[in-house]
Amino acid sequence: MSTNTELLDNRDELTRIIDSVLTQAKELGASAAEAEVGVGSGLSANVRKGEIDKLEYERDKALSITVFIDGQKGNSSTSDFSDNAIKQSVQAAIGIARYASRDEFAGLVEPELMATEFPDLDLYHPWDISPEAAIELAINCEQLAFDADKRISNSDGSVVSTYSGLNLYGNTHNFINGWNWSNHTIDCTVIAEDSNGMQRDGWYSKTRDYHDLQSAKEISQEAARRTVAKLGSRKLKTCQAPVIFEAPVASGLFSAFITAISGGSLYRRASFLLDKKGEQVFADHINISEQPYIKKALGSAPFDNDGVATREHDIIKDGVLQEYVLSGYSARKLGLQTTANAGGVHNLVIEPGKESLDELVKKMGNGLLITDMIGFGVNQITGDYSRGASGFWVENGELAYPVEEITVAGNLIDMYKNIISIASDVDPRGNVLTGSVLMDTMTIAGE
Repeated sequence: MSTNTELLDNRDELTRIIDSVLTQAKELGASAAEAEVGVGSGLSANVRKGEIDKLEYERDKALSITVFIDGQKGNSSTSDFSDNAIKQSVQAAIGIARYASRDEFAGLVEPELMATEFPDLDLYHPWDISPEAAIELAINCEQLAFDADKRISNSDGSVVSTYSGLNLYGNTHNFINGWNWSNHTIDCTVIAEDSNGMQRDGWYSKTRDYHDLQSAKEISQEAARRTVAKLGSRKLKTCQAPVIFEAPVASGLFSAFITAISGGSLYRRASFLLDKKGEQVFADHINISEQPYIKKALGSAPFDNDGVATREHDIIKDGVLQEYVLSGYSARKLGLQTTANAGGVHNLVIEPGKESLDELVKKMGNGLLITDMIGFGVNQITGDYSRGASGFWVENGELAYPVEEITVAGNLIDMYKNIISIASDVDPRGNVLTGSVLMDTMTIAGE
């Protein structure tokens, strides 16, 4: 049996597995079938207060099979890649499909929509770091945070992790393709203490290429700075004021937007943006696009989970909604065309402005800078938004004091139209690429 490490470099073997699945499915009566196979391996070193807390090796492999029999759908999965296990899994999927209710919209997308070009998006940079070196790097990162400020009194740990994988997708349109990828992370979380009490915060760097990671010194200093800055946090009186969502938390605003324009929400009629295509949804200076071909980006992909070629396109242009976000299935349910978004968006880019976060703070004058959020208080049907938050109260364009135990509330329909500016400080550590967001008046609930 091949090891994961061997499989990562043996695309031919995984291609053979998918081809075998599809052939067997057709022989057993499937009108169409698709399969996805993924293998991966990684290492994670967790330390706390200079000692090893946890050292983990990961080796994962999975095969997912979907068959269609005239509108009936069956799924099965296995982590056993032996010929017999694969045969049993295909038989199981066929058996499930025969008992499934018929769905006229089930099936593969049209064969002419399959991707035919597969650009190298530079997503695979395996990090051959030893466990000893990973532990040493994590310990060093944590110690540098302790050294950065004497008020750093404790640690929730430092983590160095690396993971590499290979995913292939195939279907009975004679399509089989995929790509290797990698993710690497250094994370440090510390606790600061003074006469006012304790605060906890941290920072992390996450990249496809380990050469692009921030240094242990940069991560530890930012972790220490953010933690110490929260000391002496106060509560606010309930008020209405402008709000800045710092880039790392601003991404959640746009994730809620994508959920609202996704096919599943639309065909269930469970969205606050129903039937809004072609209408003003954001302030007229806001532009949002999907850019799936950014090299080394965490959301890049040449095709979606249906095998459809991804593409660069506008989702919001001058505040107006240009397109929904649809898979093949949801598009059929809605009588529309797929937008190559089976599995979600691939690098949602919110066009940044030229102002820095500091300039945005000065521009706001008086208001709230949110640096952390708690909970998931978004009603996707009405757009009502209410989340716990902490950050800094701003007076006369300067950070006045840290604040905590507050709630910010509004409605996303209004909030999107009330965006004043997007800063230039784009956070690259995810699939939503946005800078900090300055928003007109929101309700801030405190004491």
